Amino acid sequence: MQDLTHYLGGAATAGTSGRFADVYNPATGEVQSRTPLASAEEVDRAVKIAAEAQPAWAAVNPQRRARVMMEFVRLLNRDMDKLAEALSREHGKTLPDAAGDVQRGLEVVEFCIGAPHLLKGEFTDGAGPGIDMYSLRQPLGVCAGITPFNFPAMIPMWMFAPAIACGNAFILKPSERDPSVPLMLAALMEEAGLPKGILQVVNGDKEAVDAILDHEGISSVGFVGSTPIAQYIYSRGCAAGKRVQCFGGAKNHMIVMPDADLDQAADALVGAGYGAAGERCMAISVAVPVGEETADRLIEKLVPRIERLKVGPYTGGAEVDYGPVVTAAAKENILRMVEGGVEAGAELVVDGRGFSLQGYEDGFFVGPHLFDRVTPDMEIYRKEIFGPVLTTVRAGSYEEALKLAMDHEYGNGTAIFTRDGDAARDFASRVNVGMVGINVPIPVPLAYHTFGGWKKSSFGDLNQHGPDSFRFYTKTKTVTARWPSGIKDGGEFNFKPMD
Repeated sequence: MQDLTHYLGGAATAGTSGRFADVYNPATGEVQSRTPLASAEEVDRAVKIAAEAQPAWAAVNPQRRARVMMEFVRLLNRDMDKLAEALSREHGKTLPDAAGDVQRGLEVVEFCIGAPHLLKGEFTDGAGPGIDMYSLRQPLGVCAGITPFNFPAMIPMWMFAPAIACGNAFILKPSERDPSVPLMLAALMEEAGLPKGILQVVNGDKEAVDAILDHEGISSVGFVGSTPIAQYIYSRGCAAGKRVQCFGGAKNHMIVMPDADLDQAADALVGAGYGAAGERCMAISVAVPVGEETADRLIEKLVPRIERLKVGPYTGGAEVDYGPVVTAAAKENILRMVEGGVEAGAELVVDGRGFSLQGYEDGFFVGPHLFDRVTPDMEIYRKEIFGPVLTTVRAGSYEEALKLAMDHEYGNGTAIFTRDGDAARDFASRVNVGMVGINVPIPVPLAYHTFGGWKKSSFGDLNQHGPDSFRFYTKTKTVTARWPSGIKDGGEFNFKPMD
């Protein structure tokens, strides 16, 4: 069994804490490697290396930093298959899903190639007599990111690419459940020309997280994960004087109006609800059909589509729709919540509790589930399940459907399916959710727009990628300059130094 490493100062570095976490193959349930869990001393070593390397990198002009990003994009495309395979092996998602994970991160790197433009400041000529005023966007120093298991390529790149393009050094603490791809990304960045020490990977658990949050040498922290942990990291990081952005849980509603194309809506719900085994913060987990007739027809269309889903290992080929969940504990929690939904009185229309895959009986596979007649007081509605479980809450009117999305404590993403432009426009304007889809089930913005939820889905003032990322990873300095005139009335130059 292989022991993985950290990546410090440009080299794979063995852990010294003596503590390790098992990394599983989710399809078989077998331990395939171990990842070291860093001590506070190891985090401190990474910070010192980064702090030493960062000033020289900040002094590199933005165009040359952008060229590193350009080469990194080329290397990502070159190694796409290798990265996807490594990601699938540890996470369990299908190869197309894994390649999409890398691709969405790559697109943010492409956006960061525009760093020379995005880092331009403002200038006012003649703000006063002989006075000019201008602003500079300067890097923070050493930044850190704590990223989740469900997107081990995309979310790290969403963080470290803009941070590094801005001239910072970056310490990445990826999930200990699937750490191989982040290590590969760090090596590729240095192959692209990034100086050693600017991007480092420190594997770890809560001890490493707390060391990052408390370290005086780290200026900012980004996080994606569950809401309770997001609140903890935001509070502790801010108390330590850091700039912090944290993104938490979600419960994404898709409103289906009576005039919607129900075949299109059913296809969207299946893809958005069950893709990647539902382990996505933007997964649709609540369908809200408006009207009993709409609900009955939607359920009728959903059931055969869900029953046709193929669940299997990532090695199963293109016919596999989704793979296992990431750990045995995740599987256990999903099935516990399903049982709770049944006990609460929800109607389990598609029951995946008995699912077992021949030859992979010890894998972490969960069959697809569909609930109908769920009510807002039920746990399966209130809490994020993070698995292949779609719940249906029937609404009597558009206003009732809108209220469901607005009253929920999470506000990450939402969608409406309708042919009515007025209803769609009203929904987009009024709903208190950060990302809205109109006949689009998963409204994740492209890299040049910003990604972020509202309410208990997000903590901090700025969002991920897009222009907000360059604002988050820089601080603004404003300069007011006055050059006293040395020209006499007759035109003769007579320079006098300022007092």
